Amino acid sequence: MASNIHDKYWFSKSAAQRAEDWFGDMLVFTKGEWAGREFKLENWQKVFIRRLFGWKRRDGSGKNGKGDDATRRYRTAYMEVPRKNGKSEFVSAIATYLLYADREPGAEIYAAAADRFQASRVFEPAKFMVMENQTLADASTIYKRNISRISDNSFYTVLSADAYTKHGLNAHGVMFDELHVQKNRDLYDTLKTSMGSRRQPLMVIITTAGIYDPASIAWEIHSYAEGVISGAIEDDTFLAVIFKAKDNDDWTDPKVWEKANPNIDVSLKREYLEESCKEAQSSPAKENTFRRLHLNQWTQQITRWVSIDKWDRCEREFDEESLYGMQCYGGLDLGSVSDLTSFVLAFPDDEDNIRFLSYAWCPEARVRAKNNPYADQYIAWAREGHLIVTQGDTVDYKQVKADIIAAAEKFRLIDFNVDRLFQADQLTQELAEEGMTPVPMGQGFYSMAAPMREFEDRLLSERIHHNGDPLLRWAVNNVVVRHDPAGNVKPDKGENPQAKIDPFVSMVMALERIMRHEDMGSVYSDRAATGEEMITWIE
Repeated sequence: MASNIHDKYWFSKSAAQRAEDWFGDMLVFTKGEWAGREFKLENWQKVFIRRLFGWKRRDGSGKNGKGDDATRRYRTAYMEVPRKNGKSEFVSAIATYLLYADREPGAEIYAAAADRFQASRVFEPAKFMVMENQTLADASTIYKRNISRISDNSFYTVLSADAYTKHGLNAHGVMFDELHVQKNRDLYDTLKTSMGSRRQPLMVIITTAGIYDPASIAWEIHSYAEGVISGAIEDDTFLAVIFKAKDNDDWTDPKVWEKANPNIDVSLKREYLEESCKEAQSSPAKENTFRRLHLNQWTQQITRWVSIDKWDRCEREFDEESLYGMQCYGGLDLGSVSDLTSFVLAFPDDEDNIRFLSYAWCPEARVRAKNNPYADQYIAWAREGHLIVTQGDTVDYKQVKADIIAAAEKFRLIDFNVDRLFQADQLTQELAEEGMTPVPMGQGFYSMAAPMREFEDRLLSERIHHNGDPLLRWAVNNVVVRHDPAGNVKPDKGENPQAKIDPFVSMVMALERIMRHEDMGSVYSDRAATGEEMITWIE
């Protein structure tokens, strides 16, 4: 704190105690094993509440600016805590205090997030708490996503994420949930400026760590909060608390988990972290997610996926002839006409394994191009029959069409996915005219997240089988994954534009067809469980 802090502010023990007592005296927990019980603050929450509501400005009517009418010191409260630490319910409870006990006539309090569903997560607990307290319920009108205080029409309500519709608000309080999933700063700026005419407005921001993006509003506010905590930035109106592991901490150490998770053994079960950590140790991508969501470490958008030795352990001896007549599903990645085109068939068996057979085409000009660092590999793969080389500067789609038709005649091809950007391509139309069933599939997070998870689970349990195709192995080894803020992944080739991943993408697309046909409810219900969070990120 600055040396003259007490010249500008003072600490009111009575105000701090009044806010602390609100939780235990007026509110109950709403979820899990604690539902219906008194809202008992944990020590870290108690410190936060006492500081937030206890520190006052010297603008009251009493001596030295003190007095009950002195306004609150803090205008922004930033809380960065890993998932499962009860922060949504905690902030929802703070909203009830602003609505009923903050002595602000006509208070407008808003729950905001990347979408209305996410915003409702810091509203619904408040609704339940009010309904469970007869005194508060009698003083209120409750309707869907709005709580109104009858005496002066103060209210707490849920906002959509459309910033352009929020101008004209006169916010006393804003509960901003999961800032790290905001696509831009528009909503934040709109709500922040809506508080200008209030006597003691308060924006409470809660979030887990996000994907590092120096241009994002989440990283901007995170960096600002760290500056306030370290003392590099002087802002007496900004209260910040960040629970996290250091970058060089051992992320598998339970003591590190305790440091980053203040509610461990309360709302967050240690067994859950143990299971999640064990799973994360098998995959760089899952490690990234574990560190971000449970240790609050900001992570890179792109990370390597799985090590190639796991792929190698899935090699089995089989050839094309051994699969004749078997039912299969496909994935067609047309890619660039001057480079690889890939078609992969997936053959499920009765033992819950899936065998993959890969085809790839490339124009001769690309194979022998001087700027192709993999020219020798391409030539060797062509000689060994793993790459089909077509004459000219572009892929000969007549050859591709003929080869796919020949494959369909050998196997029982049910249908195949094709990048929906190419669904109107002439080749796709011609294959459909031959009686095949191309199905458009997006390449973004929404479409790829579920089959990517399924593929990884199968790979780790060796229920993915391949025949050692070196071109396919190369593509798998080139794959990195790009993360979205909700923790979903999609394949990416990273920083090397020459590192092709088309056969891998085709393989995941083929797996998605199997998932659709087998109606793998567990996988798709998992995606549906976070679907509302993902709506903002649909490609």
